[in-house]
Amino acid sequence: MASSSMSATGSWSAKDNKAFERALAVYDKDTPERWNNVATAVGGKTPEEVKSHYELLLRDIGHIESGQVPFPNYNKSSAETDQEKKR
Repeated sequence: MASSSMSATGSWSAKDNKAFERALAVYDKDTPERWNNVATAVGGKTPEEVKSHYELLLRDIGHIESGQVPFPNYNKSSAETDQEKKR
């Protein structure tokens, strides 16, 4: 299994994650049968899988907000480098 916690609930494609995000926006915490609705919206996932995926997302957000995840060290894009050379 990959080290990413998001992979712990099985294989989630970018398309699955986008559908998951949209479903969470539509079906908030007060929605009856929330996880059934989210699972249906994502397709191919059980209510238990989407709930677990959500709980892992919350955990990951908590780690990020607490500073436990370092910011990536992005390299400057070539466009930025070109602009700096022109100065």
